[in-house]
Amino acid sequence: MACTTLTDRGHMEAVFFDMDGLLVDSERVWLEIETEVMGRLGGQWTPEHQAHLVGGSMERTVGYMLAVSGSGVPGATVRQWMLDGMVARLSDGVEVMPGASELLEAVRAEGVPVGLVTSSLKEIADAVLTSVGRDRFDVVVTADDVSRTKPDPEPYLTAASLLGVEPVRCVVLEDSPNGVAAATAAGCAVVAVPGLLPVEPAPGRMVVSSLERVAVADLRALLTF
Repeated sequence: MACTTLTDRGHMEAVFFDMDGLLVDSERVWLEIETEVMGRLGGQWTPEHQAHLVGGSMERTVGYMLAVSGSGVPGATVRQWMLDGMVARLSDGVEVMPGASELLEAVRAEGVPVGLVTSSLKEIADAVLTSVGRDRFDVVVTADDVSRTKPDPEPYLTAASLLGVEPVRCVVLEDSPNGVAAATAAGCAVVAVPGLLPVEPAPGRMVVSSLERVAVADLRALLTF
């Protein structure tokens, strides 16, 4: 096992941003589209239903909606309804979460690679990046790029591999327990900004109310071990 030296401490090789609810305020859009689709399925949708799916995959969302509604509509059809609705709504623009853009630019200004790692499908991520800017990220990993989405560590391990960096030298910004679990399992330090569901503090994890409260120095401090 390699030893950590004083010069290694605080060395940050990459920062990974989650998308929905962390980088952009898209959870609100998800609620709107899920409510519309559930109406087409003959059922009702509530924020409590949405809370079961935060940080999860499209497949999990579709399966849950069909189970709740009892509808016999094919899953592929519901998936397309969801995808079309999200892309159409997000293509009109999406609000960036407070402090996210500023922190992203501060990290980039220090020459640290930045990645976007999301459980959303590529088409949805592309719609968001049209507003946010694809060129602000060195790598983008979506649900289409992995075989297992969050809470599995594969998305963050994939992003680290694409950049050629060590996960233990990376910091992840997340809002959901699923995302935090994925980042932690990958070996990354985590800054959690809880949204719909709580996230508890833990070693190697900083929990804040907003990215407005986070500076690049705070990210580096998580890697001081």
